Amino acid sequence: MNVLLPQAIEPEAIALLGRENCRITTAPDPKPETVLPLIRAAHGLILRTGIAITADLLEAADQLLVIARTGGGLDNVDVAAASEKGIIVTSNLGVNTISVAEHVLSMILALSKRLPRMDQAVRSGNFGIRYRNLPRDVSGKTIGILGFGRIGCQIGKICHQTFGMRVVAYDPYLTVAQKEECHNWVRMVELEELFATSDFISIHVPLTDRTRDLVDDAALSLMKSDAIIINASRGGVVNEAALVRALQRDRIAGAGLDVFSQEPVAADHPLLKLENVILTPHTAALTRECVARMATEAAQCVLDVFAGREPPNVANRQVLESGRWKQLNA
Repeated sequence: MNVLLPQAIEPEAIALLGRENCRITTAPDPKPETVLPLIRAAHGLILRTGIAITADLLEAADQLLVIARTGGGLDNVDVAAASEKGIIVTSNLGVNTISVAEHVLSMILALSKRLPRMDQAVRSGNFGIRYRNLPRDVSGKTIGILGFGRIGCQIGKICHQTFGMRVVAYDPYLTVAQKEECHNWVRMVELEELFATSDFISIHVPLTDRTRDLVDDAALSLMKSDAIIINASRGGVVNEAALVRALQRDRIAGAGLDVFSQEPVAADHPLLKLENVILTPHTAALTRECVARMATEAAQCVLDVFAGREPPNVANRQVLESGRWKQLNA
């Protein structure tokens, strides 16, 4: 069976595929015109973020059985087009949870303790900045979590259990049972109350038509002047022009951004000139350990399909009802 890699993946995953005698084809680059002729012979495809698997590419993928994402998002897969061809699409939901949670908490602490400012002051000989009492405690503060899935819930638990923080959350898609599981330590609120009452806001929602520009001028205007907002979900959820205005005018205290509307960030982006932000290059899940986990789990999904087993986290379960897949073992 031929497994196509539009981008290289970690050695642990390569070794896993090799042990099952898969033939591995790694594209020289992830450009669509490079991948197109290679996808014709592929039975499985392991996908990172460097290319979008579009309907045009899938039209040539007559032998393709499975697309396995190495992350949790499916932004770069035309799932509908894959479903039309009976191709199983999987993702690695939950694999990056702790890595992203750690990244978000690092941003919260770094911004609260003013670590970039303190570091710069010491390096420039301004040791007296210590008497200005610029850092803040997080203990006892309120964190508002926008999107209370795996990552949001993990962050809420840590903030509550470790720092004694109050946790409020907004997620209209939670079931009654899910709300009941955490009712003793998190309070579910409407969006306006979350923005108005939180000292820290952490965003964990997918980018959809409904969530695009969800954090706009109106939402930011509700926030406390000393509040901090963190986005490690998708860049388009936050209207960056509105965020820049709020930061420039000290309407809010700071922001931590791991994702952006356009990546890489343009060299003249006004965010790059602000001192009250921490910016990272969409790297929350890209720890050494997490990248290896994501690659090996994606490889295992491909191997499961090859072996006639149903892989975890199938995004388009309707294809499993087709004659092609009725014999899969759950």
